[in-house]
Amino acid sequence: MKRETSQRRAIMNALESAPGPLTAQEVLEKASHEKAGLGLATVYRNLGSLEKVGVVVPVHLPNESTRYEPAGRGHHHHFCCSTCGKVFELGSKCPVAILEGVTLPGGFKVNHHELTLYGHCPTCQTDRTVK
Repeated sequence: MKRETSQRRAIMNALESAPGPLTAQEVLEKASHEKAGLGLATVYRNLGSLEKVGVVVPVHLPNESTRYEPAGRGHHHHFCCSTCGKVFELGSKCPVAILEGVTLPGGFKVNHHELTLYGHCPTCQTDRTVK
């Protein structure tokens, strides 16, 4: 990374404190609390630079804007709330080893996969029962 600016520090703090990957707009909203005057173009430019040097990684979900999270978290899956749209990182064990032996026909070997579960987060489930 070229140098750590107050903008980059605010962006990284936003990503590191999030429960899952964030869109550039979500990064802007969170980072603006720390760095007033931050703009969306600056967030995109910094995310691109941080991705290029391997500090952040993109997360691509179907029909969604690209999201970003800090690199180095290892292989994991995501949960997307259908109500609020927030995406959460899941820390549970990866099911691929089980699938290779049970669901996939013999001889198939998974090299890469992405798994996103969809449903309602705890907050939205509570809100739905109140209504």
